[in-house]
Amino acid sequence: MIFQVFKPKGTLKPSDEYKSKIDLAGEIITELIDYGFQIELVLADSLYGESSQFIKILDKYKLPYIVSIRSNHGVGLPSDQRVRANKWCQFKRVFSDGKSENRYIREIIYGKKGEVTYWEVTTDPETMPSNSTSFVKTNLKGKLKKIVGNLYGLRTWVEYGFRQCKQELGWTDYRFTNFKELEKWWSIIFCVYTMISLNSPAFLSLNLCNRTQYNPNNTSAKFSAHQEWDHQSGWKNTLNNFRLVIQPILLFWLIYPWLQIFPSSNLLLGFKHLINAMNQFQPFYSSA
Repeated sequence: MIFQVFKPKGTLKPSDEYKSKIDLAGEIITELIDYGFQIELVLADSLYGESSQFIKILDKYKLPYIVSIRSNHGVGLPSDQRVRANKWCQFKRVFSDGKSENRYIREIIYGKKGEVTYWEVTTDPETMPSNSTSFVKTNLKGKLKKIVGNLYGLRTWVEYGFRQCKQELGWTDYRFTNFKELEKWWSIIFCVYTMISLNSPAFLSLNLCNRTQYNPNNTSAKFSAHQEWDHQSGWKNTLNNFRLVIQPILLFWLIYPWLQIFPSSNLLLGFKHLINAMNQFQPFYSSA
């Protein structure tokens, strides 16, 4: 898990070094590359799309990208070249649940076409509503009219999923002013987010070998017999089940101070057996 905490200039201590969001994004990309990650596509909003520094980092590593830019984005052109817009083309914007809606896309050409192309995507080419119209640039190749709109649309769901996970995992319940505590809490939240995501349907489908090893007579199968076990397959359903699995250890440490005052060997032994059973829970478990 890789992250960086942005520190506004007004919050810096004498020993701190100011780094912009662009600087931090560049460091994260470089670190991912150094770790050997293969980045298929970079999506970013106009803060990054308008940054030549950020685009240079993407070009340095030859990374494909679709980034948002401002509607008044400027490109230097010779005096004998002009900006022109192609005709609008309708395409199907396909969502993660399989539903689709009509969208419209057109290419904006600055002088002669180059390695980078520019596109407008909207829900209504007549009114161009600001909240559903995007201006993007990309270095992707091929028949982009059919793919740019859907690919860039993934950025919305990344942001939505990030916001949802923060709420579900408790990130929005706390406010820290100490950056060390902020980094520690951020680490906890995203470790949990990664654990839940790796056991969600999208990742389970990529781990067929783990699923084929599933044995209904295995101890893990007993977990799904819990009366509050959620047999649905969504991210929040998986989160619910993981919370059930860790309940015994949490409850044990809550009552442990009382057990030191009022010892109960039977209760301690019972907790030991229960926690040992919880430790048999296997990742990538499916109740199906």
